[in-house]
Amino acid sequence: MQKPDSLIFDMDGTLWDAVDTYASSWNLTFEKLAIKRIIGRDELMGLMGMEGRKLTKILLPDLDDDKAMGIYMDVNETRRQIIPTSGGNVYPGVTEGIKQLSTKYKLFVLSNCAVGIIPLFISWAGIGNDITDSIAYGYNGMPKHHNMQILIDKHELKNPVYVGDTQGDAEQTHMAGLPFIFVSYGFGKTDDYQLRFDDFESLTAYYMSL
Repeated sequence: MQKPDSLIFDMDGTLWDAVDTYASSWNLTFEKLAIKRIIGRDELMGLMGMEGRKLTKILLPDLDDDKAMGIYMDVNETRRQIIPTSGGNVYPGVTEGIKQLSTKYKLFVLSNCAVGIIPLFISWAGIGNDITDSIAYGYNGMPKHHNMQILIDKHELKNPVYVGDTQGDAEQTHMAGLPFIFVSYGFGKTDDYQLRFDDFESLTAYYMSL
């Protein structure tokens, strides 16, 4: 594997855990719409990283696509409102590691989330000066491999890698023709990776040593 010129990071399960806040955004929306449903952390945890349309089919199977996506849009608006105060748990070593890595690499965040969530995470983590660019599923409704290519073309990246925490991340990364770097402390499991790190400090140390 060649030395990378850039690192593209997944967000949820890779840089932070905001599942409790995400669950609250669903439950506040259900309450507002008088839907008798409560989503717990464990239920949502198994769905993290999923594209919006797939997610709504699982969580709202009895609703037609338009109605389900309308609720999903409501949830994301609620989420944008509560993240600045509820936030999430940034994983140990992430804020410091990103600041170090940005001195040596172009850094990006690419997530299957709604528009506006990544900037709120970046602000919460205090890494606004360290991230070159970001792209979310909500920007164009396209899968991760497509959005990886957008970042590659836009920034003329030569040897990027994608860092994520799920089998889906691995599959999308390989579809984009990139090396997949797995962090094992997140939400998923996979054996399909080029490198594996069990904490963010180890990842930082490795890439700073290249």
